[in-house]
Amino acid sequence: MGLLTFSINITLDGCIDHQEGIADDETHAFFTKLMDESGAMLWGRVTYELMESSWPAVARGDTEAPPALREWALKIDAKPKYVVSSTRTDFPWNNSHQLNGDLRTAIQQLKDATPNGVLLGSGKLATELDRLDLIDEYKFLVQPRIAGHGPTLYERGLPSTRKLEFISATPLRCGAVAMHYQRAH
Repeated sequence: MGLLTFSINITLDGCIDHQEGIADDETHAFFTKLMDESGAMLWGRVTYELMESSWPAVARGDTEAPPALREWALKIDAKPKYVVSSTRTDFPWNNSHQLNGDLRTAIQQLKDATPNGVLLGSGKLATELDRLDLIDEYKFLVQPRIAGHGPTLYERGLPSTRKLEFISATPLRCGAVAMHYQRAH
């Protein structure tokens, strides 16, 4: 069984707006490594649509991009992508699949079928999956910024405090820190 890893950019005040993260070669390499190590990506519909709006065109060569971004686009295009959505059923981007039925069952089956693990990159979906005790580890890229706005991590709340075990912290040159935690047992 593979692990479900939640990874996202987060500012010091908890903002998870994707535009608030530093996008440089080192932060890009951090997320590329996470994707390379995982067997599949997992997103909610909003995150899927954000990614779908740009990366397929870069992968096809329809949009100009530096070599590193084109490499990312080709990798994410090839990676299996699973989407949780109750409002959309058509996911035409290469290797995209909708998860249907009971959320707990669907995610557990995905974890069981993906020995290299599943990388979750959606804040709202993470809240729902954490409520179901399905997230195994957290790899946050903490940005050296205070955004002063939302959306924020777990803004819809959890039923109780989630206790985590520290694994590692890796500072990046831009001032961000890659934090790795796993669920405490």
